[in-house]
Amino acid sequence: MSKGKVLLGMSGGVDSSVAAAVLLEQGYEVFGVTLKLWDNEEGVDLGHKMCCSINDVEDARSVAAKLGIPHYVLNFKNFFKEKVVDYFIGDYFKGRTPNPCIACNRYVKFSEMLKKAEVLGCDFVATGHYARIEFEPESGLYQLKKGQDHKKDQSYVLYHLSQETLPKVLLPLWNISKEDVRKKAADIGIRVANKPDSQEICFVDKDYTTFIKKHSNNQIIPGNFFDISSSVIGKHKGIIHYTVGQRKGLGAFGEKVFVKAVKPEENAVILGKEEDLFSKKLWVEDINFCSVHSIEGSLKVQSKIRYGSPSKESTITMVNNKEAIIEFTEAQRAITPGQSV
Repeated sequence: MSKGKVLLGMSGGVDSSVAAAVLLEQGYEVFGVTLKLWDNEEGVDLGHKMCCSINDVEDARSVAAKLGIPHYVLNFKNFFKEKVVDYFIGDYFKGRTPNPCIACNRYVKFSEMLKKAEVLGCDFVATGHYARIEFEPESGLYQLKKGQDHKKDQSYVLYHLSQETLPKVLLPLWNISKEDVRKKAADIGIRVANKPDSQEICFVDKDYTTFIKKHSNNQIIPGNFFDISSSVIGKHKGIIHYTVGQRKGLGAFGEKVFVKAVKPEENAVILGKEEDLFSKKLWVEDINFCSVHSIEGSLKVQSKIRYGSPSKESTITMVNNKEAIIEFTEAQRAITPGQSV
């Protein structure tokens, strides 16, 4: 007897392909869906370098046929442009460094897919993310936890999942390593077993500044570089070209300098030395509690400031029910506005 119907996001990659196989083994009825999110306007198939390539759709369809499950392609292009691409471009003009993968997961791969799942009569949605969801009876809450393969853990990019969403999400790769995923794909004869992982910003085929210039009507205005004492030390090409911690592309200053801050209201980029990049405190907003109902006052936690960073000892102190301050025990390098923590 089936455990339920699952709408599985299939990107054409090895992770979602093996996720389909695992769900079938666990007794679920699986429906594969590939989301059409972005057009390659140059008309050149770039394979795994961009999302939604012809190869990706064909790979997903081939895997679905191999496993004997239905496969559909859904057009989410307009929604993706609004919620991910426009946000991505807008944040750079605000002097922030956006997190498009998190926005895509939040607004497209889970929110919209759940709506489609309900229409299609599916009980769950699933993806090939490496993370774990468990119900904790003591608190009565669903918990988002790290995947067993901590090197591949993707719980960071799923932080937005809510108590309403978590019970409806299946992450079948939570206890499998990437190496074992590729081995399983080869063992069952899936042709994507050795397919490379896609790049992080899947809709950008060149550098992100070229993409922004092509897809935005906003004027990119050159301005001044300042040092930390507010003295003008050079000219920059426009704030979209810079992010906190950056060293390359700044020009020659006679010593190593890094971007310390981007100030859009002044069209200014602040440069400093390596030691100037370290700080202990950051302000957070758009908070989502997964493992607790709320925080009263302060709580000692482990925090990470970007996907590739290790977790570090810190304290979160609530300012109000939507904002908080996080203070690390040890100063962190290049805490960047726009990233998630």
